[in-house]
Amino acid sequence: MDKPTTIEQLMQQMPGAFLPDKAKDVKAVIQLNLAGEGGGAWAVKIADGKCEVSQGEAAAPSATIIASAADYLAVARGEMNPMSAFMSGKIKATGNMGMLMNFMNWFA
Repeated sequence: MDKPTTIEQLMQQMPGAFLPDKAKDVKAVIQLNLAGEGGGAWAVKIADGKCEVSQGEAAAPSATIIASAADYLAVARGEMNPMSAFMSGKIKATGNMGMLMNFMNWFA
């Protein structure tokens, strides 16, 4: 799978990159609020071994990630360390932090 060049491509690729074995028994909704060019609001729902992505706001997310679209894309592409991005304030998060620590591991 090619590395995505836009947030929209990334969101389209997420269900296919999902690793259900890594997210056994997980029921979560991760809200992504991405600012700037190509950003937007996206909800990633993980349940019953499936991943669904939709554009817009989730009613009651388990956790929320707030970042610029460019920074989030860099993290997703492996060009920026997620922990460094969080510690430097480029990525902010609220909600279930333990779940967010595992979020990236659920995808190839």
